[in-house]
Amino acid sequence: MKKSLYCFLLLLSFPFYGSAQQLQEQEDNEHLVQFSGMTITADSLNPVPYVRIVDVKTHRGTTSDINGYFSFVSHKNDTVLFTALGFKPASFIIPDTITKQRYSLIQLMSSDTLTLAAAYIFPWPTLEDFKRAFVELKIPDDDLEIARKNLLSADIRMRAEEYPMDANMNYRNYIDNQTSKLYYFGQQQPFNIFNPFAWAKFIKAWKDGKFKSQQERLK
Repeated sequence: MKKSLYCFLLLLSFPFYGSAQQLQEQEDNEHLVQFSGMTITADSLNPVPYVRIVDVKTHRGTTSDINGYFSFVSHKNDTVLFTALGFKPASFIIPDTITKQRYSLIQLMSSDTLTLAAAYIFPWPTLEDFKRAFVELKIPDDDLEIARKNLLSADIRMRAEEYPMDANMNYRNYIDNQTSKLYYFGQQQPFNIFNPFAWAKFIKAWKDGKFKSQQERLK
């Protein structure tokens, strides 16, 4: 008897439960909104592609395409969050006063400047390697040092006129002469009238009396 009464009450309440569920689904459908729009920059109004758009309540959303366009189903009075790399996050609340199930929005995205910490890159793996490289560093010659070395070479050449040449110097002189002949092969070699070393050699020979005639030497 009790079992029959329970089944009767269950069958009696089933239509009311079905009607309540249908009313709830109908009310939820009335709150659904096809939320569409575009994401553009706030300064130049250029499209912002690949913006992540999420409904904070349902955690559903989409991503804007290459032209900044987006569209997905949301609810009235829900908060939608817009995030993109290089832009500040933005949010928008879908109005609950709209009468249609479609809503469009042009969302402006403001640029966000990211400041990264300074990164120092060294060619040495450890501090000890840096100290050793610093101590053994060969600094290139400056203009003063180059001029000093050139003057030193000129001084050595002028002193070589005063002292007899050894085997090494003779060999070097011979190679230089042969190289000069091969370099100017088939053409006239330049005159040494502007060569200071040639002039120094001439003046020294003149002082030594090498240009005097043989009769003057015999006197």
